[in-house]
Amino acid sequence: MLNNKRGVWQLTVTESFSASHCLRGYEGPCENLHGHNFGVEAVVEGERLDAKVEYLMDFKKLRGRLRGILAELDHRHLNDVAPFDGENPSSENLARHIYRRLEAALAGEAVTLVAVSVSEKDTSKATYREL
Repeated sequence: MLNNKRGVWQLTVTESFSASHCLRGYEGPCENLHGHNFGVEAVVEGERLDAKVEYLMDFKKLRGRLRGILAELDHRHLNDVAPFDGENPSSENLARHIYRRLEAALAGEAVTLVAVSVSEKDTSKATYREL
C-alpha cells in the first residue's frame, strides 16, 4: 500500500507580557483603563528538519523572536503604542499585530507562521492566522 501522506511538524511557544489598555467604544467597564497579563501563543510549521540537528527550528530562537516583539508592548499603555493609537488594542488586533511582526521576523527561516493567539485570561483567547 502506497502512503501519499505528507508529514508536517508544528512548534508552539508561549510567552506573556503585561500591559494596560482601554477599549474605545466598548460601552462598559473595559472602556476604562485596565490591565492584563496577556498570554501569547505562536505556532509555526514546516516539512523539513534541519539536517544536522534534526529539528524544525530551535525553540530558543523562535521564543527569542517572539520575545523581541512582545518587549515593544510589555509594561506599556497599549493605546499609546502604534498601531493601537489608532485602532483598538483588542485581543484580536493584538494577535494580528504580533502575527505580522513575527512573520517578518521569521523571514529566511525554514518555517511558516501558522497562527498567533492572545489571551487576557486562561479561559478565552483570540487567534489570528492568514489563509
